[in-house]
Amino acid sequence: MTPRFTLLLGACLLASCTTVATKKRAAYKPPYKPPTTSAEKKPKALAGMSAGKAPEQVKSESLSIPSAPKSQDAMGYLKSLVDKSVQAPSKQEQDSYRLHAIDIVENKLNEEQLEDVADSSDFGFLRGHAMFRLGEGALEHKDTSAAKKYFSGVIDYLPGSDLATRAQEIVQQLEAAKNVQTQTVGVVLPLSGKNAPVGQRALRGLEMGLGLHIPGSGFKLAVMDSEGNPDSARRGVERLVKEDNVIAIVGSLLSKTAPAVAAKSDELGVPTMALSQRSGLTEIGPTVFRNSLTSGMQVRALVRTAMEDLGMKKFAILYPNDLYGVEFTNIFWDEVLARGGQITAVQTYSTKETDFRLVIQRLVGTYFGEARQDEFSVRLKELQHADKKRSVRQSNLETVLPPITDFDALFIPDSVKAMGQISAMLSYNDVRNVKLMGTNLWNTKDVARRAGNFSNNLLFVDSVSPSAHNKSRFVTEYKALYNEEPSLIEIQAYDAGLILRQLIASGASSREDLTKRLTELKHFPGALGSLSMSSEREIERPLTPLTIEKGEVIPLNVTK
Repeated sequence: MTPRFTLLLGACLLASCTTVATKKRAAYKPPYKPPTTSAEKKPKALAGMSAGKAPEQVKSESLSIPSAPKSQDAMGYLKSLVDKSVQAPSKQEQDSYRLHAIDIVENKLNEEQLEDVADSSDFGFLRGHAMFRLGEGALEHKDTSAAKKYFSGVIDYLPGSDLATRAQEIVQQLEAAKNVQTQTVGVVLPLSGKNAPVGQRALRGLEMGLGLHIPGSGFKLAVMDSEGNPDSARRGVERLVKEDNVIAIVGSLLSKTAPAVAAKSDELGVPTMALSQRSGLTEIGPTVFRNSLTSGMQVRALVRTAMEDLGMKKFAILYPNDLYGVEFTNIFWDEVLARGGQITAVQTYSTKETDFRLVIQRLVGTYFGEARQDEFSVRLKELQHADKKRSVRQSNLETVLPPITDFDALFIPDSVKAMGQISAMLSYNDVRNVKLMGTNLWNTKDVARRAGNFSNNLLFVDSVSPSAHNKSRFVTEYKALYNEEPSLIEIQAYDAGLILRQLIASGASSREDLTKRLTELKHFPGALGSLSMSSEREIERPLTPLTIEKGEVIPLNVTK
């Protein structure tokens, strides 16, 4: 196995192990099958009973919960556990039977079996636990009427219990969900802590999108601080629905809080517009939408430009070993292969890396001397013959072997600072005539200075470009209000607010209607161009391929 193939395989395994997808909990579990035991492996308690031991002797031999005989079904087994939970001679044994029965109801039964338990007085206290499970299933299927019926049953059958308290809270939320203030939009953002500056910028954009800076706009914004905490974000959603009766919720920005906001909003049937790039958000439920420049959007535009417009076929990847780098690498790799291209080299590096010398040598093959020993010997003799002063001690791999650059472009999904350090080391290792490809993190004023010798060989994409900025009415208004340029965060929040504002103003008076209209959104005039909702409920926005010319970021001019 060659060193390069080893690297490629290792990167594949690393990428596949770190890709995370958000999945919904299954509504119901498979039917429960009581455990059975053979005579040879009989539990000690049963063995004691068959031998005629007194109850006190059996108790001292641990196992107090028998397994059901093969002839009993799950329902019969549960009934026996309910009876034993009442008849057992000690409270400890009663509690053991009770907890075992509850575990079966909460984790083992299918919907039909849960209905049987909930409908029959033979199951006593288990009826409330079965109803709670059925209520959860009804919520996942968006049947709020059935959910309310089941949770109300929990309150009746298990009064004063923790489960009844939880059921009561859900019933209150479902009641509150019926009341909607059509022109009230909620938002969950990190407005305290280290992410507060980012949250404040998003809040500015959202306020402008809803027209709150215009007298008499009629819209109201209910604001909740997530504090960067998923639990706080979840509670914020509950308050927005229960107390403010919002018609929709915008947020969250952060990867760790966005799933909590999306899941709770979807559970309550409230459409939500996420601003986070977190993978899998819209898979959480049908009321979850997203307005964010995602990794997939960027990579598709980037690879399309490189392969279709610039004719590139072969690519290398150099990526940081973090969630951002791994996610972009996975998507880039798949997109290149899907379009018939090749990935010829892959190398990862630590996020704490500051000296990229060895990283680059591994990427271009000058580090693995044993794989190029013959070439090294020939090249060394040629160089020594041409230069009589050259000694063997002065000659090493990086000065004798030329770099292997069997790729048209190198993809670096990292910050502009890291790109600058990498580009310097590429030049040092005599890597030339390749483009450096990156993400919208490179769209900064100092990108040309950072890129050094590669300043005229950069390619990245963004929805924010100089030409789009100059034509945007929102950008002009924002600069007039805040005396600074808006970033992509403000622009995306503005678009989210503007979309909700115009859909509501055009007649969307319920959460269901607003969800439907969001799903059908096409060619909406956003801050920087036309916006449309994809089938995955992702807002697609125009992306511009960017490069550097005379030290300035400009749109790529493609000439075929």
